[in-house]
Amino acid sequence: MRKFIVAAVAVAALAGAAAPASAQAWRVQPGVQRQIQNDINQLDRQISRAVQRKTISQREAGGLRRDALSLQRTYNRFTRGGLDRQEVAQLENQVNRLHQRLRLERRDWDGRRG
Repeated sequence: MRKFIVAAVAVAALAGAAAPASAQAWRVQPGVQRQIQNDINQLDRQISRAVQRKTISQREAGGLRRDALSLQRTYNRFTRGGLDRQEVAQLENQVNRLHQRLRLERRDWDGRRG
């Protein structure tokens, strides 16, 4: 029984020693943060360009701009404390979905949202 208790204490000590290393905050490189910001800015420019070329309607652009503004606010909120992996993944996912929606709105040729 004594060997079991010593083994359990040793395992617990090893698990406790490993926790601080795995609990360290992961921060992105400044280049990644700039790239995400550039992607958001590029979305705004692409929406404006699509309206000028009349490939999307003002109404479609309004919805896309609201989503881009929401994405920018999310980015600003996340960057206050520094980005972690989950926040980077969430931002990249939102940027990609908004790019896809813009492509779909350009190709539908109906002049209305949805």
